[in-house]
Amino acid sequence: MMPAPSLCLLAAVLLLLSPAGAQETCSGAAPAPPRRGAWMSVASFGAIGDGRTLNTAAFARAVARIERRRGARGGTLLYVPPGVWLTGPFNLTSHMTLFLARGAVIRATQDTSSWPLVDPLPSYGRGRELPGGRYTSLIHGSGLQDVFITGENGTIDGQGSVWWDMWKKRTLPFTRPHLLELMYSTDVIVSNVVFQDSPFWNIHPVYCSNVVIANVTVLAPHDSPNTDGIDLDSSNNVCIEDSYISAGDDLISIKSGWDEYGIAFARPSSDITIRRITGSGPFAGFAVGSETSGGVENVFVEHLNFFSMGVGIHIKTNSGRGGFIRNITVSEVTLNGARYGLRIAGDVGGHPDTSYNPNVLPVVDSVTIKNVWGQNIRQAGLIRGIRSSVFSRICLSNVKLYGSASIGPWKCRDVSGGALDVQPSPCTELASTSETGFCTT
Repeated sequence: MMPAPSLCLLAAVLLLLSPAGAQETCSGAAPAPPRRGAWMSVASFGAIGDGRTLNTAAFARAVARIERRRGARGGTLLYVPPGVWLTGPFNLTSHMTLFLARGAVIRATQDTSSWPLVDPLPSYGRGRELPGGRYTSLIHGSGLQDVFITGENGTIDGQGSVWWDMWKKRTLPFTRPHLLELMYSTDVIVSNVVFQDSPFWNIHPVYCSNVVIANVTVLAPHDSPNTDGIDLDSSNNVCIEDSYISAGDDLISIKSGWDEYGIAFARPSSDITIRRITGSGPFAGFAVGSETSGGVENVFVEHLNFFSMGVGIHIKTNSGRGGFIRNITVSEVTLNGARYGLRIAGDVGGHPDTSYNPNVLPVVDSVTIKNVWGQNIRQAGLIRGIRSSVFSRICLSNVKLYGSASIGPWKCRDVSGGALDVQPSPCTELASTSETGFCTT
């Protein structure tokens, strides 16, 4: 039998070996957990799935037992039976599968005083919302290998409304928690789980490699603040596919650190594949940024189906970010209802503090958007670079956007590239350049 870490590595590369004509996928099939050497239920550690009993200690005891068994062949599966398992934050460990049965709900406590604080991410320098530390995620892990979070479409419920209310009332003492955050980890698969009502971002792999996220559902009200679906952050060799996301912010976003802290940490997000994503939300369907100070490169995105969006595709950065955004391809996109079909902008996002250098400019180069069809679009798009750092080799090809009445035109400045077969007619900064050949190669 193939060792579990090798299965994860295989899942990340099988897309390169798919037979001609087959539907490309990261795993050849829906990711499934390996056969673990041991199996245990959280109920065996005193957990009670009645929706009232707090089970934080039971989850901690179960994970501690798995950690003590690290040398066991094949690792251990922690089974969460049907029921509602109320808990505070808990950590995962290496060589484990967290398996949610059909009808299982891991539900976060709304007692915010019981959430521990953790240090800021080094590539951010502070909490994303407020100075200082940040609340740990409901499910957390750092420095792990060979971790699966999967099941039979059980639910991880963040009960985020109490956190959203604190944000709206400006009474948050620290940055809100994510539902799932894995740091410095490798060989990770997240599949066949529902993530619901996160206090902040839902799924946040940061400083990770060899990650597959597939067949997940992410749900949060459209008016819930900053409930991004999946935020990849300074991570490489990642595949996201076959998922549905309806959330209060960007559905999928790629990041890599914030201003001077991200520049110093210098870990890019790279070698990322995203395909077959459906969803809706008030902000972007697919986004890069705006925190991209470590760089983002080699991203391939295809077969997106978005409806009732703020922006279909949004690539965003700012003066002071530094870093780069390059070699990005987005294709086969369907939009039904959006304020903007496309935005590529160099003036988006705030700064962590006053120590950033506004003269450190990002480089945006080689971005291709092709085979896009949209209806009920209010404005075709905006491509706005930076005067001292012109966005280069921006290619629009076979992009057709239509409004219910007249659609607002493209607006561009400080950009070069090419446009082929674009409706409405592209801005002159693209249509009149000599870089059309770049779009055809």
